[in-house]
Amino acid sequence: MTVIGNRYEFVYLFDVENGNPNGDPDAGNLPRIDPETSHGLVTDVSLKRKIRNYVEILNEDIAPYCIYVKEKAILTQQQKKAYIALEGEGNKKPTPEDARNWMCRNFFDVRTFGAVMSLKNFNCGQVRGPVQINFAKSIDPIVPAELSITRMAVATEAEAKKQEKKDGGNRTMGRKAIVPYGLYRAEGYISAHFAQKTGFTEDDLEILWESLINMYDHDHSAARGKMNARKLIVFKHESKLGNAPAHKLFDLVNVRRNDENGPARSISDYAITIDSENIPENVTVIEKL
Repeated sequence: MTVIGNRYEFVYLFDVENGNPNGDPDAGNLPRIDPETSHGLVTDVSLKRKIRNYVEILNEDIAPYCIYVKEKAILTQQQKKAYIALEGEGNKKPTPEDARNWMCRNFFDVRTFGAVMSLKNFNCGQVRGPVQINFAKSIDPIVPAELSITRMAVATEAEAKKQEKKDGGNRTMGRKAIVPYGLYRAEGYISAHFAQKTGFTEDDLEILWESLINMYDHDHSAARGKMNARKLIVFKHESKLGNAPAHKLFDLVNVRRNDENGPARSISDYAITIDSENIPENVTVIEKL
């Protein structure tokens, strides 16, 4: 498999309708928001989690597409696999560098995003991944709505008795926070230089694009509402080090409201354009979605 030889940047647009794209545990799981501008936020960790989940579904957690950071994983046990495998191959005393290289070969998310694996037991060193993603930010300010909900059941007999005394039933109340509609924009970077160090291949790159396009179709829940990937615009440089500054490429992608009167409620309320006249030389624009 060929390691990538080009630098890339990408712009990723996704939206949410009547859902919570990324709750903040420090704020009662309300949608994350910039307090100064009221723009919605989705963390890079959230986006990477969706990518990891999709790759795990796609490849059934089989090498070389195992997932290092996954639900209920014990990271020292994940790293122990490297030492067991290397010792089985005849390495009587594997070094952290040996273990690091084994982890890169077998775990998709390690060679893609990097990982800190310098734990005391089964030290596998540190990896700086070639793929980095910024926080996503909503195009317009969002106004989260917090709705009351009821449940016509209780969890325990004690709770049932308490409700019986209170109102003669066993109805319980709760709260649910949603964003009525929000279009979010994330930007990412892919370094050919760091790909050489982790072994991030052309096949890995295609899986990354596929994940970004399809991951929300495998992540539906009542809490997240209706979420969809809307645009994936890729900038491919002809060289490893790149042929233009990333910020100038990002500025070529413009997202504007068609009508400023009233709130946005669908993707059709926006116009997404690429300034094709100012694309730098030796940079190719690819619309994956």
